[in-house]
Amino acid sequence: MRAALSQQVIRKIVSAEHHDPFQVLGMHPCEGGLIVRAFRPGAEAVWVIGCAEGREPAAMERIHRSGLFEARLAGESEFFDYRLSVSYPGGVEVMLDDPYSFPPVLSDFDLHLFAEGNHNKIYEKLGAHATTLRGCEGFLFSVWAPSAQRVSVVGSFNNWDGRIHPMRVRGASGVWELFLPGIRAGEPYKYEIRTTDGHITVKADPYAQCSEARASTASVTSVPSRYSWADQDWLAQRDARLRLDRPISVYEVHFGSWKRPAGGGDPNYRALADELIAYVKDMGYTHIEFMPLATHPYDPSWGYQVTGYYSPAAQYGSPDDLRYLVDQCHGSGIGVIFDWVPAHFPTDDHALARFDGTCLYEHADPRQSMHPDWGTLVFNYGRNEVRNFLTANALYWFEQFHVDGLRVDAVASMLYLDYSREQGEWIPNRHGGRENLEAIDFIKRLNEIVYGYHPGVLMIAEESTAWPAVSRPTSLGGLGFGLKWNMGWMHDMLTYISKDPVHRKYHHNQLTFALMYSFYENFVLPFSHDEVVHGKGSLLGRMPGDDWRKFANVRALLGYMFMHPGKKLLFMGIDIGQWSEWDYSGSLPWDLLVWDPHRKLNDFVRALNRLYTGSPALYELDFEYAGFEWIDFNDADDSIVTFMRRARNSSDVLICAYNFTPVPRERYRIGVPREAFYREILNSDSALCGGSNMGNLGGVHSGRWPCHGREHSIEITLPPLSCVVFKPE
Repeated sequence: MRAALSQQVIRKIVSAEHHDPFQVLGMHPCEGGLIVRAFRPGAEAVWVIGCAEGREPAAMERIHRSGLFEARLAGESEFFDYRLSVSYPGGVEVMLDDPYSFPPVLSDFDLHLFAEGNHNKIYEKLGAHATTLRGCEGFLFSVWAPSAQRVSVVGSFNNWDGRIHPMRVRGASGVWELFLPGIRAGEPYKYEIRTTDGHITVKADPYAQCSEARASTASVTSVPSRYSWADQDWLAQRDARLRLDRPISVYEVHFGSWKRPAGGGDPNYRALADELIAYVKDMGYTHIEFMPLATHPYDPSWGYQVTGYYSPAAQYGSPDDLRYLVDQCHGSGIGVIFDWVPAHFPTDDHALARFDGTCLYEHADPRQSMHPDWGTLVFNYGRNEVRNFLTANALYWFEQFHVDGLRVDAVASMLYLDYSREQGEWIPNRHGGRENLEAIDFIKRLNEIVYGYHPGVLMIAEESTAWPAVSRPTSLGGLGFGLKWNMGWMHDMLTYISKDPVHRKYHHNQLTFALMYSFYENFVLPFSHDEVVHGKGSLLGRMPGDDWRKFANVRALLGYMFMHPGKKLLFMGIDIGQWSEWDYSGSLPWDLLVWDPHRKLNDFVRALNRLYTGSPALYELDFEYAGFEWIDFNDADDSIVTFMRRARNSSDVLICAYNFTPVPRERYRIGVPREAFYREILNSDSALCGGSNMGNLGGVHSGRWPCHGREHSIEITLPPLSCVVFKPE
C-alpha cells in the first residue's frame, strides 16, 4: 500500500521534475482504500466524479499550494472509471477525463521493433494519433527521448505549461507516451523536455504528420487522412510505367516559385495543380520532381533543411491538398518524385538537434556530426532508432502520398567521412578508411526495404563521386538505387558549352568522355536547380555569343542531352529561356513567352520530349552498350560528333549529328548502317525553333560510298550550332 507522499515527491511533481508521474498521479491503492491525485495549477477545487451511476462525488484536498490535490476513498478496493470536475476562479467549471487514469498504449512488440530499427511503420505509433480509450476520444502522444529526465506535452490546451501533462516513460526503450482525452485535430503542440542537467527545451514532434506554417514551429494534431484516391489504375500499372526501359523525362520544380498568386504570397498545392499539370503534360514531360516539400522554416534552404520529416510544408496547403496534387498528376499520366534529405538536418532549436539534451539524432563528436558545407548536422546512421526514423519516413511518402520515387539528396556526403573536411577534421572508420560504413549499410537497407514494399518505384541518388555500383542491386554489391544523377556529364557539358566555339576543339573530350562510363550506372542526365544559382547564371545566360547564338547553343545542348543515353531532368525555367538566375522568393518569368526566341525554345523542348517519348531507340537500351554506337567522335577540329541510338529492335535506329560551331557544314558525309532514305525528324535550326532554317529539305538518300567503316553513307547539311536527327525509312 502506498504511504503519504514525501515532501520530496511533492516538490518533484509540482516542479515537473518527476521521472514517472504515473507513480503519483491518478488512482492508486492505499491503506484502507484508494487514493486519487491530480495536479491542476490554478484550480480552486477538484472533485472525483465516478462514471457509474450512484457513486457520490469525492472532494479532493489540496496538499500543495501549487495545485496538487488528492482524495482518499475509504473502503474502496476496486479501481473504477472516473472524471475530474475542476473549479477555476470566476466560476469556471471544467469536467475532464484524467490522463493518468489510462494504461500504457504502445505494445512491447512495437517498442522492441523500434529499438531494433525494424519498425517500418513506426510513424503509425510515434507522434500524435487520434485514439479512443474506454470510450474517451483524444490523442496519444509518443516521442523518443531516452536521456530526458521528464517530457511533457504542451499546447494551448494547457497554456503551454509543462507541469500539467508530463508523460510516462516506457522502460529502457526511451519512448515517452501520454493519452490526452478531449484533444481534437488541429491543436498546435510541442514537447517540453527536461534534460539531465535540468535545462528545459521545447521541441516539435519528429513524427508529427502536420505542422504549422513557417515562421511558426509547432506541430499540429491531425487525424488519418480521409482523402479518396482515384489513382488505382496508375498504381496498378506503375511497374510497367516506371521500368528503366521506359522514357523518363523529369521536370524539376520548386513549388513555391513556379508561379505565385497574382496578389503575392505562397501558391497552394490544390489551387496550382491544374495549371502545373497542364503545362507539364503539354510539354511532354513524364514526371515532376518536387524539391523538398517536407516542413522547413527557412525558405533560402529551398527545402533542404528539414525540421518536420513527416509533415508537408504547410505554407502550401494541407496534407490532403498535397495528396490531391499527386492524385491529379497520376490521373494525367504524370509520375511524381519527391526530393528527400536523409543526409543532414538543421540546428534549429525546436527541431532534432540535441533533441533530449544529448546528441540523439546526430553524433556527439563534431568531427562526425557537423556538415561543413551547410552548417547542418549529420544523422547518426549507426543508431537503430535513427535508421528506423529515416527508413520509415521514406516508406511514409510512398504509402501516404503515393509518390513514385525519391531523389535522395547529397548521397556523396553520406558515403565519405572526410566529405568537405580537411585532415584532422574527421574520424576514420574501424578499418582506418574514409568510407562511412554505417551510412553505407543504412543506404543498402533503405533501398532493400523500399523496393521490397514498392517494387515499381524509383530510388534516385544524387551522388557526385565515382563510388562504384550506386545503381546496382545490393545482392551484387551495389548500393541498391535504381538511378543515379550523372554529375560528371553535367559538369563536362556545361564547361564545354560555355566556351567560345573557337576554343571548343581543344576541349572535345569533355563532349565525349561521358560515353566512356555511361553504362556503368543507370544514369539520369540532370540540368538541375544547382546549376542556375550562386552566381552561376541561368543556362541561357552562360552561353557565349550574341542572343541568337545563345539560344542556338541552348538548343544544341538540349538536343545532345535528349539523344544521349540516360534519363532526363530539366529544372523549371530552362525550357522558357530564363535570363536571370532562379530566385526562390520570386516566380518564373512566364511573360518571356510572348517573345519569339523564348516561345520557340519552349516549342523545341516540347518537340524534344515528343521525339524522346515516341522513339524506343532513345530509351529502351539506355543502360546497355547495344543502345549506342559512335559514328564519329574524332572531328575535334570542326567540333562535330555523330552517333546512332538503337532500340531493342536493332533495325529501329536514329542518326544524331551535332555541330557545336557557328559555321555551317555542307555536304558533310557520315556513315550509316544501311541503304535507306534518312528522314530529318529533328533540326534545332528550324525556323520553328528560332533557328536560321538551314537543313536537309526533309531528308537525304544514302549512297554506297564507304565512310566511317560502313558501306553506306549520307551527305548532310549541318546548320550552325545545331542538332540534327535522322530516321531511316
